[in-house]
Amino acid sequence: MLAQLIALDWGTTSLRAYKLAEGGQVLEQRSLSTGIMQLPRTPRVIAGQPCADGFELAFDQACGDWLDAQPGLPVIACGMVGSAQGWHEAAYRDTPANVADLGTSLQTVRSIRGVDVHIVPGVIQRSRLPNVMRGEETQVLGVLHTLSDKSGLADNGGASDLLIGLPGSHSKWVEVAEGCIVHFDTFMTGEIFAVLSEHSILGRTQQRGGSFDGDAFDRGVQVALSTDGDIGPLSTLFSARSLGLTGELPASAQPDYLSGLLIGHEVCALANVQRHRRNSVHLPSVILIGNTQLCDRYQRALDACGFARVSLAEQATERGLWQLALAAGLIPPTSSR
Repeated sequence: MLAQLIALDWGTTSLRAYKLAEGGQVLEQRSLSTGIMQLPRTPRVIAGQPCADGFELAFDQACGDWLDAQPGLPVIACGMVGSAQGWHEAAYRDTPANVADLGTSLQTVRSIRGVDVHIVPGVIQRSRLPNVMRGEETQVLGVLHTLSDKSGLADNGGASDLLIGLPGSHSKWVEVAEGCIVHFDTFMTGEIFAVLSEHSILGRTQQRGGSFDGDAFDRGVQVALSTDGDIGPLSTLFSARSLGLTGELPASAQPDYLSGLLIGHEVCALANVQRHRRNSVHLPSVILIGNTQLCDRYQRALDACGFARVSLAEQATERGLWQLALAAGLIPPTSSR
């Protein structure tokens, strides 16, 4: 089966490349550690020309041989490659944003190979406290396309009763309506966990690297959801140290307890704001996108907080990039059947 599209998910620390066939079927994929902040530095010859540009070098590593085999393949990329620090800036598009909005707003950079790389813009939510995403919008649109099937919408309570979560360093929680990204919230939970574990006194007594301690994680979640948690994370976080000092929390359990505390506070705040916005005690269905192990942690916390319907999406990025390429006219519409 011949490829019809090269799709790149190019973030800060990693670059994932997909060779896609008709309908978005993945023929081959690669994962490299050449994100925009970790670009190659060793010059080499590309397309007969000496090259020292890190973006060109990383692009060639990711898919140069694919382009040699099929020179006319279109290329689309999402993520931080389109940021101000990226290869070519793709300005944010305002909410509400959908496949058509983003697919017709791609920015193009011509590579040394003479191949155009089409870069997906991020999304901005303008308000008193602006919010932005770059890369996550593509994953959300990939999920929405999957749910466009009527049975999929029914299984998840309908798109109007759906929340899409993207756990990570900066977790995103996205509300959608009529195929559009209409609102999203960001929680810096993953980055705060890393900072506290590596650069604060809480990390001094942690013993990291062991297997996941579900009991310690659940204990942290329950503290966040309890009346003790009402005082907020700036206070409860200290218990990751004090419980260790009193011998109630061994060093090996402290990282997962801290993780549970932070994720517990995140999902508790999320539940409260969702009930307020919807003017209802009922919480929406949740679809999670991301690393399986991290999503498993969030599913435990969401279940404890009362989110009854939680599922995990697969292949969201490549599905989203395929749909955006269709909207941009990079591949023929007949390929979507």
